[in-house]
Amino acid sequence: MRNLDMTTLRSFVAVADHGGVTRAAQMLNLTQSAVSMQLKRLEDLLGLGLLDRSARRIALTPAGEQMLGYARRLVALNDEAVGRLTDQVWEGEVSFGVPHDIIHPVIPRVLKQFNAAFPRVKVHLISLYSSILLESHAKGEIDLILTTEGSLRPGGETLTEVPLRFFGAKNGAAWKQRPLRIATCRNCIFRPKAIRLLEKAGIDWESAIDSESDGAVEATITADLAVTAMLEGTAPHLLEPVPQGAGLPDLGEQKINMYGAEMPRSELVTQLAGIVRQSFRAPALAVAS
Repeated sequence: MRNLDMTTLRSFVAVADHGGVTRAAQMLNLTQSAVSMQLKRLEDLLGLGLLDRSARRIALTPAGEQMLGYARRLVALNDEAVGRLTDQVWEGEVSFGVPHDIIHPVIPRVLKQFNAAFPRVKVHLISLYSSILLESHAKGEIDLILTTEGSLRPGGETLTEVPLRFFGAKNGAAWKQRPLRIATCRNCIFRPKAIRLLEKAGIDWESAIDSESDGAVEATITADLAVTAMLEGTAPHLLEPVPQGAGLPDLGEQKINMYGAEMPRSELVTQLAGIVRQSFRAPALAVAS
């Protein structure tokens, strides 16, 4: 019977999450040679190649992608057992702010993983617009926040970048109307960018709704009365992207930024930020070529 070593698994997960041996070694406070040796030990134990080293950037092989899922669960279970059975039991509360449109699918996984590691810590999840979250964080009202922005502000870090697209009703025709009818909430951070690019492209537009309710906006778009700007992969199932080549301007990409991790208010914030960071970056890194 071959037994997996927790240290090698932790190094493997760190390399996958941080995109290479150098950054993984920094996060683990180990030398690069030590991390490389642990990776080789794991591959030798399994008799499988887990990393594709042929490209400039380390990527996971098919076997590595499968192993990563097992490794994450084993490391999480190890940390949960140690946390619950040792004298170091974390207790307290952390406030975590996230815009509603990026809660799924990542944030539920973050909350589940954090709860497994710190079962006695309560996380207050706050869903507000990015602009309001930034104000609340600056006032010290929220420990850690995520935002969707076009750029990065001082003190933050970019977790990933996602295309911003125009969306309308499935099989809808609202995107063909002129003036183009736009439906967004008043505080939507995407609204100024979408309007600016529409005007630059010479496309007349008008507001279809004046509301602070996401539900009202979604209903208006679902009824094929307007279009809106949303991040790719976050739209409700009743909406679909406006067809490419439809004549609407390219909205570019938006950054998903995190604030509060650079100067954390507690060790719990640091731990939560680490899980958030891994959860947003891991899917892309796992299939990187």
